[in-house]
This record gives sequence, structure tokens and C-alpha cells, in this order.
Amino acid sequence: MSKQTELIKRRYNRIAPVFNTMDNMIRSSWRREMLAKAEGEVLEVGIGTGANLPFYPSKVTHVTGIDFSPKMIKLAQKEAEKAPVPVKLIEMDAEELDFPDASFDTVVTACVFCSVPDPIQGLKEIKRVLKPGGKILMLEHMRSDNTALGKLMDAANPLIVRIWGANINRKTMENIQVAGLKVKQEKQLMGSIRRELTLK
Repeated sequence: MSKQTELIKRRYNRIAPVFNTMDNMIRSSWRREMLAKAEGEVLEVGIGTGANLPFYPSKVTHVTGIDFSPKMIKLAQKEAEKAPVPVKLIEMDAEELDFPDASFDTVVTACVFCSVPDPIQGLKEIKRVLKPGGKILMLEHMRSDNTALGKLMDAANPLIVRIWGANINRKTMENIQVAGLKVKQEKQLMGSIRRELTLK
């Protein structure tokens, strides 16, 4: 694990008790709509406190949830115990997934790639563990396509990342392309800042 990853991990351990307050910015309706597309063996990367778990449909056979913060995993365990599908939680780094190639039918992320230190490496790992014909479901916030707002986000990012560990100016659409993935469906939820994506 890199020094940058360790730093971000410590920040997320620190904010774990109040993380749900920030995570409430993701509407339940957005989670439900995205997760309705999940099926089979699911990997949720950056499961956090488990806010997605109540919304998994019955066509999901099992969810493996990973997070690099042990305090987040501890909080997610409470949601896992009452989830509508079987759940296993593992402390793991998104940049170094400890799974064989082609292990999962669906991979899910929700506001994760703002905090992965090397997002392209994390996306490549997701691609590696996805089965042929599988899908990646993402609910992510990213740098605005608006020039003025994008520059404002760039200016604010150093302070925000120090406090929360999350970057608000990630160029996630570009990172997806560099990682060798393709966007199959895109839905803008808050302009170009927050989007629901289906990748292949």
C-alpha cells in the first residue's frame, strides 16, 4: 500500500463515525435505480458504511464488499447483517484487488473514485476481475465540464481533500477511457458533476 493510500485510509478511518452525513448527498432513489441493474456475483468497491446494501435486488446472489478502512467495514457490518442478499465484507485496497481474473458478474462503485489515489489503476483492477459480458455500475461525482466551475473545483480541491480525503475535481470520464473501459450508458444527475454510469 502506497504512502498516499495510507494517508487517505487514515482520513477515512477518522471520518467514519460521521461519514453517513456526507454520504446522504447520494439520494436513495439514485442508489435504488442503479442497483436494480446488478445481478449475479457482485463486487462493491469502497462499500463505506454499507449504504447501498438495503437496495440490492433478489437477482443478486452474493455481494462481496471491500473497503480499505477497517472502521468503515465495522460500520458496514451492521447493514450487512440485515441486507436482503448475502454479504461478505473484506478490508482491501481497490488498487490491488485480491481476486482472480473474471470473478464477478457486476462491479459497483458509489462515490469511490474521488478517493482512490491512483484511479486509473483502480479501474484497471475492476476491469480485470469482471467476467466477460459483465457490467460495471458507477454513481460518481467528478470535475464539472463547465470551465468556470471546473476551475473553482480545482481551487477548492486541496482543502477538501485534506479534510475529507476525497477529490472533487477528478476527471473520471477521461480516466475510464485510459483504463480501457467504455461507457455504455450515462445519466447526469447533477449536471456533469454527478453521474450514473454503466461500463463494459
